[in-house]
Amino acid sequence: MPLIDIGANLGHESFAHDLTEVLLRARNAGLVHQLVTGTTLSASQKALSLCKSHADLSATAGVHPHEAQHADADVLRGIRELLDEPLVRAVGETGLDFNRDYSPRPVQEKVFEAHLAMAAETAKPVFLHQRDAHNRFQPILKEFRDQLSGGVVHCFTDEKQAMYDYLDLDMHIGITGWICDERRGSHLHEFVKDIPADRLLLETDAPYLLPRSLRPRPKTRRNEPGWLPEVLRVVAEHCQRPAADIAHQTTANAIHLFKLPLSLPADDSADS
Repeated sequence: MPLIDIGANLGHESFAHDLTEVLLRARNAGLVHQLVTGTTLSASQKALSLCKSHADLSATAGVHPHEAQHADADVLRGIRELLDEPLVRAVGETGLDFNRDYSPRPVQEKVFEAHLAMAAETAKPVFLHQRDAHNRFQPILKEFRDQLSGGVVHCFTDEKQAMYDYLDLDMHIGITGWICDERRGSHLHEFVKDIPADRLLLETDAPYLLPRSLRPRPKTRRNEPGWLPEVLRVVAEHCQRPAADIAHQTTANAIHLFKLPLSLPADDSADS
């Protein structure tokens, strides 16, 4: 079951000592590709550097809304330069986070709009973050939608209506180990099945969001891409579809959205 993790923060310091082993475990778990998330200019540069060393990695480039207050003209210019790199497949992580408000909301909105404009200019999809900000996020995204090649609302944790609003904008929905968290993510169980097959993507958001349903439980709380099959298992359970079907479809979706230079093996499940 080939899988693609569309969101892994492999530049995080927790991976500095064993990244080679982490990547090997991911490959052994069936992952054929991973997108390394850029959250600041320096993190985006590091993501690109990792991709140049590992053929099964691609990068995103952007400034997370937490860091929006630091996204001055020079930083945004640096992000724009990175978007000319073929290994940078998407613009982001970008969006709005009104949950923690690490950056002032007007600044977040301005930086979000700047990223959307860059995505429109480069014809690269957007990698989006939204937390407790749907009422501002959705209209801003809608304003730019006709200019965008596509995108994904990464690590979706919101309610059913918000998901429908993003699907109405032809966005993809990224599901993480949040769905495996009985304390916070059980509401997703009801409506994950409503995501159209061609709009669903899977991700770990490693090293964050270790799936709480993993058994036996890992010795460390650090998440890693090799645990993506557990996200797949829980998604398949609540979609009431074979895991192999979802693996094949989400891999095809990622290849298409991010224009990855991969070919997908034929899906034999239809003949079984």
